[in-house]
Amino acid sequence: MVDKQQFTLIRGGTVVTAEGEQRADVLIAGEQIAAVGPGLDAPAGAAIVDAGGAYVMPGGIDPHTHMELPFMGTVASEDFFTGTSAAAAGGTTMVIDFVIPSPKQRLIEAYKTWRGWAEKAAGDYSFHVAVTWWDESVSADMGELCEKHGVNSFKHFMAYKNAIMCDDEVLVNSFTRARELGALCTVHAENGELVYRLQRDIFERGITGPEGHPLSRPPEVEGEAANRAIRIAEVLGVPLYLVHTSCIDALEAVTRARLEGQRVFAEVLAQHLVIDDSVYRNPDWNAAAHYVMSPPFRAKEHQAALWRGLQSGMLQTTATDHCCFCTPQKQAGLDDFRKIPNGTGGVEDRMTVLWHHGVGTGRLTPAEFVAVTSANTAKIFNIYGKKGTLAPGADADVVVWDPARTRTISAKTHHQNIDFNIYEGMETRGNPAMTFLRGQLAWDGTSLRTERGRGRYVDRPCHSPFFANQMLRNRQSAPVAVPRTRPASQR
Repeated sequence: MVDKQQFTLIRGGTVVTAEGEQRADVLIAGEQIAAVGPGLDAPAGAAIVDAGGAYVMPGGIDPHTHMELPFMGTVASEDFFTGTSAAAAGGTTMVIDFVIPSPKQRLIEAYKTWRGWAEKAAGDYSFHVAVTWWDESVSADMGELCEKHGVNSFKHFMAYKNAIMCDDEVLVNSFTRARELGALCTVHAENGELVYRLQRDIFERGITGPEGHPLSRPPEVEGEAANRAIRIAEVLGVPLYLVHTSCIDALEAVTRARLEGQRVFAEVLAQHLVIDDSVYRNPDWNAAAHYVMSPPFRAKEHQAALWRGLQSGMLQTTATDHCCFCTPQKQAGLDDFRKIPNGTGGVEDRMTVLWHHGVGTGRLTPAEFVAVTSANTAKIFNIYGKKGTLAPGADADVVVWDPARTRTISAKTHHQNIDFNIYEGMETRGNPAMTFLRGQLAWDGTSLRTERGRGRYVDRPCHSPFFANQMLRNRQSAPVAVPRTRPASQR
């Protein structure tokens, strides 16, 4: 029996899910949604939220973050508490972070380390686990992670040579094991060998500043790796998910594969939709360095193509790759762009940037906005129904969204633990007025009310291997025997 004090009735808003819009009330009982419909009665003692003129939507799910990540000789400045709190201020109620084992480290050992770090989280979380090397212990750990720990996705870095880069042998072994388990393979698609060579060549030409970063990672480097990963997945009959698709070259590879019927999914970062490569030419070294991330920001024509990919459904999800490094950390690469820690912030700003530049311009409908910010991620990673929608029995991760609410994005006012904001000065229209994390008010429109450690780990069951096996059978079915005449000497 739910205590009366745990009831909240959100009344008079327009409820938006990926399926559409309706004028309805939302009743929250404890940590779950109890009812959605017009004219709901408020239980005695229920808190009443007036959502008139507002949209009521599922909380956002960011499928790509890196909280307190050890990387490039330092550790990301955002931890799981500050990061998930900032996310709540922006309307995001769950993140899927990454466990990244060191070469030769057991996957289970690394997973347990990340689980310990995440115990302080204010919002719900889950993990992709990276495969950075291969032997039979990796295969065994993948099985244990799927079957006992609710991990249904494994990450593969095709970049970062001499660190965490996977070669094709690792990709083939890991993809094959994932197919057996019903797990999804995710890929950071950049040709690490080419990046390594280009970084060296550009540095030796005397280009040492942040402007060298995009020159060493041109779109072709991403396009080649994306196509290679897609074709390996095609041969092995395994579904594939490409993270941070940033350029026309990679988008074309995804589009071609999807039109051929291959199960390929792809995400785009909010920042790649609205920021171009001119940021690397800023005469202020510190400012330019804060945009160093991989893949880098691209020329404007790539942004236009990415929006079209999102609108057409060729790109299904939006993320941030939230990985914060403050100015003193970025300065590790003052004399060598190769040493600038890769990463930007954005977990607090993804939803409002996408609303302002997507819904506000007519590129996206509100229902499509919900699809690309939460529902599609929940479906792809097998937590839909619990997350990503507003329906009885779902977790009460709810955002009351005010389409008229304005905000000027700035490092001076954001809640992210970083001294720079890549959207600095951007004026947005459409922002969260309230964010509920499993029924508890975490953002009231002006201040955070998050609680350290209230976030929960979310199990993501593996998919049935049926679809992957069917893909493989379709490829291998009906072999054709070619008739040949034996040489005369053998007759």
